[in-house]
Amino acid sequence: MSTQLPRRRFIQATAIGSIATTLPWNSLPRVCADDAQAQNLTVQFAADIEPLVRLLETTPRGDIITVCLQRIREGLSYQNMLAALQLAGIRNVQPRPSVGFKFHSVLVVNSAHLASIASPDEHRWLPILWAIDNFKSSQAQDVRENNWTMAPVDEAHIPTAAKAASQFTSAMDAWDEAAADTAAAALARTAGATRVFDHFIRYGVRDFRSIGHKAIFVANAWRTLQTIGWRHSEPILRSLAYALLNYDGNGSPAKRDELADRPGRENSERIAEIREDWLDGQLDDAATVELIEAVRTGTYQETSALVVQQLNRGVSPQSIWDGLFASASEMLMRQPGIVSLHTLTTTNAMRFAFDTCGEQETRKLILLQNAAFLPLFRSEMDRRGKVGGQQIDQLAPADSSLKTTEAISAIFDSVGKDSEAASRLTLAYLQSGGEVAPLMDAARLLIFQKGNDSHDYKFSSAVLEDFYKVTPQWRDRCLAASVYKLRGSHDRDNQLTQNAAQALRSSS
Repeated sequence: MSTQLPRRRFIQATAIGSIATTLPWNSLPRVCADDAQAQNLTVQFAADIEPLVRLLETTPRGDIITVCLQRIREGLSYQNMLAALQLAGIRNVQPRPSVGFKFHSVLVVNSAHLASIASPDEHRWLPILWAIDNFKSSQAQDVRENNWTMAPVDEAHIPTAAKAASQFTSAMDAWDEAAADTAAAALARTAGATRVFDHFIRYGVRDFRSIGHKAIFVANAWRTLQTIGWRHSEPILRSLAYALLNYDGNGSPAKRDELADRPGRENSERIAEIREDWLDGQLDDAATVELIEAVRTGTYQETSALVVQQLNRGVSPQSIWDGLFASASEMLMRQPGIVSLHTLTTTNAMRFAFDTCGEQETRKLILLQNAAFLPLFRSEMDRRGKVGGQQIDQLAPADSSLKTTEAISAIFDSVGKDSEAASRLTLAYLQSGGEVAPLMDAARLLIFQKGNDSHDYKFSSAVLEDFYKVTPQWRDRCLAASVYKLRGSHDRDNQLTQNAAQALRSSS
């Protein structure tokens, strides 16, 4: 083959060589081939949702409500707005240093959704608009801290479908972030939603770090995906795996013995002691009281062991759940605050997981871990300050004969001023046959109007949902205890409601 250049190519080559030698190119920085290629260092979403996510990311906080209202008026669907909100959060907000704090903008999305679908039609956009404004606040905080953004997945190391589950398990057991990231992506692409949940929830309840937020994130992420569509699962599962591997200290927890990990390790062995037909038990109110007493004073080992004993002697798991919900509610009464609040939001997530998980061994573990976590919550409450002596089984109803409207008004008039009185009024209302629906509606509307924190939505959505997860013997008391952290009629209106009202007036 001839090595001579055609005349035209020879002239072109000569001209290029002449330019290279006559112009001072060496004065400019060199550009390598990789740098010359367009690089996308941020994970990208589906083409139909990416522009809306970018709109949420780039619109200033002061304009975001007006812009979103305009898009809603133009026909933007609730489902797409919810999807964009969840995806904007997981791309822009890092679940570090703790799965909480600024990351509540992600954790709260499902709670806002639950509040929305349970509300009258005219109020259904308010929780979502609040969550969008909250995302903008968290986004700004993340920028101030380290401006983290989720990167694209490493396609070269994604395992095959046949190896995805085993790599995920190995990576999570070893606290290996890189391997867990690619395995999570593979599971999203190849495994069904229920199977994926079974994989993730075991690690969501594995350790007590971040006071229950890991279990909460698993439950809320999975529930949000059921609304926005599984096609959005990959980045959400990657964020979830990253969050579940969050820990403090030096060195992998796999190589250390910390209190946060001990219940999970011990209960993983203890589940083998549970009888085979453990789900076929009988309701036993005495067992519920027995568990409440154990949570008040026992260690996590003692409460876990008691649950095993109760299951083996034929107690229904429902009576155990009654004891867990009642114990968490009692903690809220004893020290209304951030720790006791999370006893209820964590128990809500773990009960959802118990109802949703298909793996029987994991369901046993969830039950034992919830029983173990409550004494750890109690210890954290002791560390933070004074703890009262209220007992939920001794809560007495107020002497009240008020009718529905007057009773509900009196309850929320007392919330924030005299929580014990509000609790007793609530119990009196429910035990006298008062309908729960208008009470819940009033509680939600006050959250919309006066809630100013992610926990307002997380807590209220959890406790109102859990009313129906508890047997009638205990549900009235649990809901009565919840008013210690609901919003009252005298609380100050939040700025978001005022801004949304002004934006609506301006655009009408």
